[in-house]
Amino acid sequence: MKKYILLTCLLLPLFTIGQANKLIRQGLKTLDPNEQIQIFSEAIALEPDNLDAYFYRGLAKYNSGDFNGAILDYTKVIFYEPSADVYFNRGNSKYSLMNYEGAQEDYSKAIEINPEFIEARYSLAVTKNDLEDYQGAIKVLDLPNVYKSYPILFQLARSYEGLKDHVKALQNYNTAVLLEPNTNTFYARGEFFMNVNYYQKANSDFNAAIYLDKNNYPAYFFRGISSFFLGNYKEALIDFTIAVQNDITDFDATIGLALTYFKLNDLANTKLNFEKAKSILIGTDSSLKEDFELFSNTYWYQKQFYSFKENYENLNAFIKN
Repeated sequence: MKKYILLTCLLLPLFTIGQANKLIRQGLKTLDPNEQIQIFSEAIALEPDNLDAYFYRGLAKYNSGDFNGAILDYTKVIFYEPSADVYFNRGNSKYSLMNYEGAQEDYSKAIEINPEFIEARYSLAVTKNDLEDYQGAIKVLDLPNVYKSYPILFQLARSYEGLKDHVKALQNYNTAVLLEPNTNTFYARGEFFMNVNYYQKANSDFNAAIYLDKNNYPAYFFRGISSFFLGNYKEALIDFTIAVQNDITDFDATIGLALTYFKLNDLANTKLNFEKAKSILIGTDSSLKEDFELFSNTYWYQKQFYSFKENYENLNAFIKN
């Protein structure tokens, strides 16, 4: 009897390890993150030190939107077996929580362990650009051994744009378009042209972006703005209308409609859309004042301030009369 009991005790850990690994394989076969979390949690209950189960549960939690939970699981793995992959994934979770400083630290750790980890370099550059460390982003990406794919070229262009080096920014956007002439590259370069007030060039790029993807709705909005500043109000009206039809809460496109109708002397639709834009911005917060600062989070206020201020005053004067 004693031998039998002893043998059972020796076999039990091996049995639980086998069952835990079986559950991990089962979890990897399902596509439902919540189901994965449940299965990987069962594996951890059987084998509390199974780091693979923690790692995969971290991925599942990330995919389900539980970024804090994912960070806890990745941290458990890092404590025992730090690796570039785990730091990278924990960085992604921190980035999703807009903890850019924390994400930067984790991406840097990933690169320290594996300098050839291109995804980590790209993510670190994105984070540095978000933190307005443009020189740091360039330093991370502009290396001879880093292949300049078009997402990396975008980040380099974004960095140079942040440094007001528009020549180098445009060079990188142009190279991206030559390398991958798709809706994303044309759209990105179009945004750059908008930022430097090259409306005709921007309009051409947004035309290309829409031609390549009819569902690129942000491109309709920006093409509408470029047409507006080029004085092509009927074309602008069409694009702003498409943008609003895609998203009725799009206050920027609704403001665009109001401004364009005003230019076309359609005063009824001017008032209708201007009031609608204010209503969207106020939402459920009735304490907000209906003044110029109500528009402070809009594209028009942030990117076209002086033009918008003049148009706002004219619109407001018209509505009050």
